[in-house]
Amino acid sequence: MTTSEKALRSQRLNQITHEPHSKLDALVKAHAPFETRANFARFVVAQYLFQSELVDLYNNAELTAIVPDLPARCRAEAAKADLADLHTDIPAPVAGALKNPSKARALGWLFVSEGSKLGAAFLIKRAVALELSDTFGARHLGEPEGGRAEGWKSFVRTLDSLQFTAEEEAEIEQGAIDAFNRFTVLLEQAYATEAEPA
Repeated sequence: MTTSEKALRSQRLNQITHEPHSKLDALVKAHAPFETRANFARFVVAQYLFQSELVDLYNNAELTAIVPDLPARCRAEAAKADLADLHTDIPAPVAGALKNPSKARALGWLFVSEGSKLGAAFLIKRAVALELSDTFGARHLGEPEGGRAEGWKSFVRTLDSLQFTAEEEAEIEQGAIDAFNRFTVLLEQAYATEAEPA
């Protein structure tokens, strides 16, 4: 595989996830998370559920060997603290969480999780209108250490440099699509439950 082909892996993942990504964006907008704190708390419930399902990936030795700062990138604890700030209970796990994925599939999920930090730059600006910030209620949207752009670029550089078989390429693509679909399920679940007054 040539370097130019490898360099396209992250771009290809962006292309193949365009549809589920667009659907998810539309769904988030439909739930209007920035209208009220109660609405935002539901959004944080979905974020917490998604991030908590990925804790094992962020702390996986094989994956940490590829991305050394992976454990520090996990946002499950930040989302948990946000729920406490918003007086919202920790949600029970939702059936269907990712279990023991292959390395390539796991990287597809992490691609989506890490990529969402770029969008968080816009979301945290809207959270400020609810008097929330990266130190209260919207910690999980805060700027990662070293900056959003640099963190993403270093992750993508690593991802694009890996040697994959055709089977692994298919697995990373499926992992990325599955991650968007899973977040969509968790978002629906979060807004389906009765919202507690925040």
